[in-house]
Amino acid sequence: LNMKAGKKALDGCDDKTAYSYLGTALSLLPKDHWESHYDLSLRVYFLMASATNSNDEAELMLQKIFEKARCLDDQLPSYLLLNEILLSQGNPKGAYDTCASVLRQLGEPIPNSFTPETASSMLAETLTMYEEVYNDEWINKKLEDEKIRTIAKIYNTFVIACFLCKSRHILVYHMCRAVQLSLQNGTCQYTPLALIHFAGYAMKDEQPASICRIAKNAMSMLKIKRFDVADQYPLFYLNYYGRVAWRFESLQVCTDKLRRAFEAALSLGHVDIAFYCSIHVIKNSIFSGASLRSILKEIDYYLHLLKTYKIETARTFLLIFRETVSLLIDNGQATSIEATPCAGDLNDPGNKLRESAFFHKAVQCLWVGHTERCRYYSEKCMPILGPLAQFTTYMSKFYHALNSLDLIRKKNSTKGKEVARVAIPAIRDAAASSDWNFTNKLRLLEAEQQSLRQTHRKAIPLYEAAIESARKSGFIHE
Repeated sequence: LNMKAGKKALDGCDDKTAYSYLGTALSLLPKDHWESHYDLSLRVYFLMASATNSNDEAELMLQKIFEKARCLDDQLPSYLLLNEILLSQGNPKGAYDTCASVLRQLGEPIPNSFTPETASSMLAETLTMYEEVYNDEWINKKLEDEKIRTIAKIYNTFVIACFLCKSRHILVYHMCRAVQLSLQNGTCQYTPLALIHFAGYAMKDEQPASICRIAKNAMSMLKIKRFDVADQYPLFYLNYYGRVAWRFESLQVCTDKLRRAFEAALSLGHVDIAFYCSIHVIKNSIFSGASLRSILKEIDYYLHLLKTYKIETARTFLLIFRETVSLLIDNGQATSIEATPCAGDLNDPGNKLRESAFFHKAVQCLWVGHTERCRYYSEKCMPILGPLAQFTTYMSKFYHALNSLDLIRKKNSTKGKEVARVAIPAIRDAAASSDWNFTNKLRLLEAEQQSLRQTHRKAIPLYEAAIESARKSGFIHE
């Protein structure tokens, strides 16, 4: 009865009450409960680990399960919970190693070494397979093998850890493998997320049409009743609106959907997902020209919640964003706080915070007119972004080019011409997919370029077009 009451309280996100009931349930078990009441012991320990606010205590509970469980199947839910804890603690390498170990125990090949060429080959193979297999017959083909369904479920956690601590070609390899499992064996409730991960993280900028089609097809699969993915909607929204939809939806729509996903994830107890949504909410709000003071207020709200939930990676990202917003409002004179972002060693190639730290330093320098510093941080940032298909890549190219054109004007720097020459076609390609999000940026760069050439008759209408496009899209800051 206490276990049932604890489970009901946990389902209602009342962790404190749940922990109390479950503690009582645990105290009522006999000393030999792992032998005499195995199933009940397994369930109570797992629920206790889910209910406690202490990660250390949760890990102790889970370690007891790993020690006493009779088979890997009984350990699997605990491994997945352990991965959530490790990710929330900012330990993606621990989560990666745990997932890799479990997948190997399930017979899944996890190579010890990867090459970029292997990943590229795997990506091309997976795209070809998708084009050949994707149709109504495949969608309706149910993945019957329970073991493969379990592997597919673990992969969806595995790739998140991989994104946070491994190089891109390793990430691409694992995402392709996750998608191929479904393409070869049929669909299950984990297929749509694997496809959204694939579209959002693995594919390159030169494949925008394929990215959009695969992601939209994946979202349409959520309507299939047998998948029963209602509690996964926040995770779908995080990956779809945070990683893919900016290509064809307005930034404001993406921000609104991610804000709703934050609230839904928090109400469902998916705290890590909620705060990854919050990162995208703030990032998009800054880019879309929302009120800086409103953004600052929202950041502080999230930071206040993080005093309870203690997800260090999310806290660091939000503090980086806050530093930028505070500087833009009043140079941090009245809006700064004592807490500062701790981004770690920015010379460490494995540090996933480097991208955000360098990018925001470049943004800050651009807006306050420090062109040389902006170029320095932009040049630090661009190689890290690499070929990943993400919104920040395009914004970095845009700001770098805008700053470089300003440097040409001020110091007759020839290097800036090459930056603009590369950036403008990239922004043009982005504008072809999303007029709303990119056309004003394209017109502004073109206008600046014509102005530097002294062709003012061409520059003036381009400036006017940039202003009109920015106004239409609500990008007041641009």
